[in-house]
Amino acid sequence: MASSEAFDSASNSQSVPRVNLLTMFRLGLFQMGLSMMSILTLGVLNRVMIQEIAIPATLVALVLALPAFVAPSRILFGQISDAKPIWGYHRTAYVWVGAAIFAIASFLSVQIMWQLDFAAQSAGTWVWNTQTIGWTALLSLVFAIYGLALCASGTAFAALLVDVSEEDNRSKVVGVVWSMLMVGIIVGAIISSSLLRQITSGASIEILQAAVNRLFMIVPALVFGFAIAATLGVEKKYSLYTKRSQVVNREDSISLGKAWEILTASPQTGLFFTFLFVMTISLFMQDPIVEPFAGQVFNMPLAESTKLNVFYGTGILIAYGITGFIIVPRLGKRRTAKLGCILVAFASLLLGFSGFSANPAFLKFGLVLFGLATGFLTTAAVSLMLDLTAAEAAGTFIGAWGLAQSISRGLAVVIGGAVLDTGRKLLPSLELAYGLVFVLEAIGMLVSIWFLNRVNVAEFQTSTKQAIASVLESDLD
Repeated sequence: MASSEAFDSASNSQSVPRVNLLTMFRLGLFQMGLSMMSILTLGVLNRVMIQEIAIPATLVALVLALPAFVAPSRILFGQISDAKPIWGYHRTAYVWVGAAIFAIASFLSVQIMWQLDFAAQSAGTWVWNTQTIGWTALLSLVFAIYGLALCASGTAFAALLVDVSEEDNRSKVVGVVWSMLMVGIIVGAIISSSLLRQITSGASIEILQAAVNRLFMIVPALVFGFAIAATLGVEKKYSLYTKRSQVVNREDSISLGKAWEILTASPQTGLFFTFLFVMTISLFMQDPIVEPFAGQVFNMPLAESTKLNVFYGTGILIAYGITGFIIVPRLGKRRTAKLGCILVAFASLLLGFSGFSANPAFLKFGLVLFGLATGFLTTAAVSLMLDLTAAEAAGTFIGAWGLAQSISRGLAVVIGGAVLDTGRKLLPSLELAYGLVFVLEAIGMLVSIWFLNRVNVAEFQTSTKQAIASVLESDLD
């Protein structure tokens, strides 16, 4: 970009007020809502379906992973929101419509789950017949729609964060919003636990249905309200998208095809993609099995096992503050990421050993350590991710990193459930079956370090700059 264009861009950006700290926290309400929804699916539904209803864990994991497997749609929704505003907004309307759809879909999924349970109970035990196949297919469809709505709203929201921020304050915006994501985990766990408190071991299906239905009416309604409150008026007041597109003309000069050329110009992109892929699988393999682990091995009631997310979320929040302000500036991003991988591996093994103690306090302590380790790792990994992003094709790069994380997180859920089922069949105790999942997590973390050691930020930046120059020259030709 010519120096005169850069000057014009700066002048135009000054005519739009800078997003303030209060607005950053308000934007964080949307991410807070998303994490509350994740508590409902991975903290409540998985426990109810695996333990209370006794649906096979592999099937539960496959269904719950569907929202992650539709993640390639993020690129499509990002392109659509760039080109086709709704009601005059490029981002806000997509956030609202998506939030409304996933809130409704979450409630419908619970109603289908009860029908699936009824069909299975009619047969006396879990069997594949016309009814169970039909209800499973419908449940899968609703979860796919739920995932598409998450992709639409989440991608538009991420684009909005870019639109309302500039290079010198973008890390602050991301940091505040990311922290609110963890606050949502804690708040969601507390709300879910309080609404499910009356459910005790051996409670009737009627009591279970009433409590879970109430939970899936209240929380999605709150989350939709958060989506409105988080984004209302923000795009109109703070967005730089229109000014940037008029001056830089980025959407016309760099098409999706040419952005892909820039994305694939450096082999470092593939290495970092693989690191994110392996790391995320290893980080979230325990997601679908922690609550059943607490119920079956530690005999915790549903309300208490749901509250375990508070310990995990607290550890992450503490780590975010320490890592971002103290650890990364002293150790650097790559060394901090390595330390995070090692700490996650250690915490995973500790969680596995906790099952043999049958002491809930040991499990809670392990989850706090796992949260601390996760906070260390994710802070460093996100910082590296921003270094490995070209501004001229930021949407494509962020979409690629998001795709790696979404697909791998979905695979992690499936692998966790499948490994648990395999362990139940091959190993003599539940402690060993659950422990197998945690051991594989630790091994995966060590493998991810191998890929991280081969990531070179300087080489990436050099290759990407050359690719961008080549693309722009071809446009001029």
